[in-house]
Amino acid sequence: MRAVIQTVSSASVTVEEQVVGSIESGLLVLLGVTHDDTVQTAKQIAGKIWNLRIMAQEKSASDLGAPILLVSQFTLYADTRKGRRPSWKNAAPGPVSEPLVEATVAALRDLGAKVETGQFGAFMEVASVNQGPNTIILEL
Repeated sequence: MRAVIQTVSSASVTVEEQVVGSIESGLLVLLGVTHDDTVQTAKQIAGKIWNLRIMAQEKSASDLGAPILLVSQFTLYADTRKGRRPSWKNAAPGPVSEPLVEATVAALRDLGAKVETGQFGAFMEVASVNQGPNTIILEL
């Protein structure tokens, strides 16, 4: 799994002009799934996201009870080494990745996180106001 994590003062996801998820002062997480990821990987990345000390004064989202907006993002596994058109071969297909995104959300909630989400497979408009800016790339 690969995640891009940003500290935000606000973030939201809109699908067909309807806000489907939004947070204030927390973490925006873009999450990609690859072929060899498992439910165990989902649990591990959830724990890492929840406990990373990247918020103000080296606190974690768990320390502050900060909410998380998690958005699935298969494009995190784009391979751009050849030509001008990205290859998506490293991204797991929807039937594999959707349950693992859901497992990550469930694991975060089990840890005590308030989690909002985008809509899997939809064309989404993601808006955010970054704080810092602070952007971390996490890969397991």
